[in-house]
Formats: sequence, structure tokens, C-alpha cells
Amino acid sequence: MATGELGPWRAWASATGPAERAAAEDAVRRAYRLAGLAEPERVVWVGSPRAAVTLLREDLADRGASVRDAVRSAPWARQRRSLYAELGAAGWSAHWAATGGRLWESTQALVDRIRTGVIEDLAGRDTGKEAAEIRLLLLDAVLGQHDAPWLAAFPADDGPLDALTAVCRNAGWWWPYARVAVLSERPVALHRDEAGRLDHGDGPALAYPDGFALHAWRGMPVPAEFLAGLATLTPDRIRAEENAELRRVMLEYYGYDRYLTDSGARPLHQDETGTLWRIDLVDDEPVVMVEVLNSTPEPDGTRRTYWLRVPPSTRTARAGVAWTFGLAAEAYAPAAET
Repeated sequence: MATGELGPWRAWASATGPAERAAAEDAVRRAYRLAGLAEPERVVWVGSPRAAVTLLREDLADRGASVRDAVRSAPWARQRRSLYAELGAAGWSAHWAATGGRLWESTQALVDRIRTGVIEDLAGRDTGKEAAEIRLLLLDAVLGQHDAPWLAAFPADDGPLDALTAVCRNAGWWWPYARVAVLSERPVALHRDEAGRLDHGDGPALAYPDGFALHAWRGMPVPAEFLAGLATLTPDRIRAEENAELRRVMLEYYGYDRYLTDSGARPLHQDETGTLWRIDLVDDEPVVMVEVLNSTPEPDGTRRTYWLRVPPSTRTARAGVAWTFGLAAEAYAPAAET
């Protein structure tokens, strides 16, 4: 596979559904052999990264030392040095930007969120010894499907990266130890917004087959019970929420225009450009928005209303609309509105 073909890598990084266990196990054993190691005596499957950490903490005392460096880190370092020497600094930078760099940010954000979710599930928000132990076990993992970004930067061959690519294609995270390899299933559900952030209003944004799940709204972690209550929101319930971040989520879900209508809000200012509205919030900056009616009718003859969020200091509708174009109010004078 050419390194510039990102479609498969993107698909593997976001794949859901059961792992291809036979193919993944074969690739893991091959990765051990290519690293000059004896194959693991056992391969153990778990339902999620959380289950892997739980197993490693409570059982598998005979697993032996981690061989992650030999199986994953050393082959990666050799390939990177080789390609860097071939391309030079500028060439390597351009190559990374065109390959793995295009997948890195969204995938790494997901990896970080999974790690945080495992720590919070098993140790709460404690940052002491228990959380540190869990964090170290998470860092022992080879990331399977989520290794797609850096693997995409290297040409496939019959060497160790080929074995790691095969695990990436067929399974989730995995933990290589001298005598035991622990492999995790992939998620059964993954929901993200257009920016690649975890996002789902009707259940987990990320879920594994054993029940480990992460809930989020536009990238912001939220409790499961919070999402369950969104369908029955009222303006009073929104105003009563003490957590400013959760209150913003409520407003986005409920809809600013609906909230203004149901709250009996009065406009601050109105002119030919639109109507300026303001929502005052406890312990948070106010939400100020301009209601704009599109001058171009829809095919059915109706005119669509747009809501533009503007800075809290905005005092006129014209100033708000002008701000969205990066202009001062006095400089905003469109010849024809669209």
C-alpha cells in the first residue's frame, strides 16, 4: 500500500465491530518473531482497554516484562531514521504532513480521551498512586487501530511494521509481555462531529462490547445521566444548572432560538440587518446573538432564519453582523444581501 493512500488508514483508525481475532493473533506472533523474541505462550482477549488494565492489575502476574520497546518502539525508530536520512528534514516534514499528520490530531485526541476515561473509571478523579499505576499500564499498550497515523507514514513491507499494520487493521489496543499478549476488542460504536470530536446526544459517543463507554457532546466529556435528561430540558432547568460548561451544552441542545422564545426574552436592538438578543447566565458570560433573516427565499418561498453568536460586548445588530465579517459596524454596508 502506498503511504499516500490514507483511506484505509482512516477507516482502520475509526473501525468499529468485532476484531478479526485469528488475523490479529497471527500478526502479534509475527511481530514477536520479527523482534527476535519467542512468541507469547498465551494470547488473552478482553473487551476494552479498561478490561485490559483491570486484568493486568489483578491477574497475569506471570506475564513477564513488557516487550513493547522491542516489538513496537525499536522498529519504528529504525524506520524513521532511515526515511529521515533519505528525505532530509524538510522532506520528512512535508511527508509527515501529507500522511500521518493528517490523521494524528483527531486520533491522538481519541487516545487521550480513552486513557482519561479508563483512569476515571478505575480510580475516579484521584491523581495519586493508583492513578499513576493505571497510567503506566496504559502507556505499555501498543495502540492497534489507533497506531494508524504513524504507520501511514511508512512504506509497507514484510518487516516488523507490516506485522504492526496487520494488528492495526484487525484489532484494538494490545499489550505485549514476554509470556502473554493481551489484545482488546475494537469499539462497537464511535460517534464524532465534523471536527472529529467525540459527540453524541443519544447515548455513548464511544462504546466497547464490555460496557466501557465515553459520553461527550461536541468533544466535551459529560455524564451519561446528563445526556439522558436532555430530551426533557426546560428553560428553568437550564437556568438552574450550576456547571457553566454543562449549561452551554444544554443551550446548544435546546437551541438558542427556542430558548429565547420559551423564555419570553426581549430583543436588545433591531435594525435592517437583524435583531440582537442577549441571554444572561449565572457565573458565566452572557450569550449574545444576532437573528438574521436570509434575503434570498428558499425554493418553497420561505426565508430561513440564521442565528449568529457574537461577542458579549455587542450593542447593535449591525455591529454583530459586521463582526462576523471581521468589520467595524460603520464599515459594514453590503451592496446586496445574500
